Amino acid sequence: MEDDYSSTMSAARTVTGTGESDEAGASWSLVLPARSAAAPEARRAARRFVRRLAPRVVDRVAQDIDLVVTELVTNAVRHARGATCTLILDARPDAVEVTVVDEDPTPPRPHAPDFSGCLGGFGWPMVRRLARQVTVALIPDGKAVCALVPR
Repeated sequence: MEDDYSSTMSAARTVTGTGESDEAGASWSLVLPARSAAAPEARRAARRFVRRLAPRVVDRVAQDIDLVVTELVTNAVRHARGATCTLILDARPDAVEVTVVDEDPTPPRPHAPDFSGCLGGFGWPMVRRLARQVTVALIPDGKAVCALVPR
């Protein structure tokens, strides 16, 4: 797995697509208000997206995608200073790209896990472990965190 902190996105992101395609190459996006219900809503949307893909995504990979979506959206809600975040899912033949765009240009920073359960610290390392590649791109109005989860 590789971390790449870059100042521009490799492909300009436009929030388009319906997620209706069931093939690799499908793209889907959802703008979420930055509130506690965003992560469960994003998880439900990601599950619908993954169920529509062909070839079928195996259960273990679907669970990995679920965890990555949950953690990235949760981090955007907890740490970014914006009113919304956007979840973008792109299916590739060998991976599902999970991107969360938020309005805060500050890159994620790992911190020591809090075993008391109050402060977290487990999500970012988990995303980095589950993804083949994680990139953080600074964009004009914030950042985009992208995790490539292998199929």
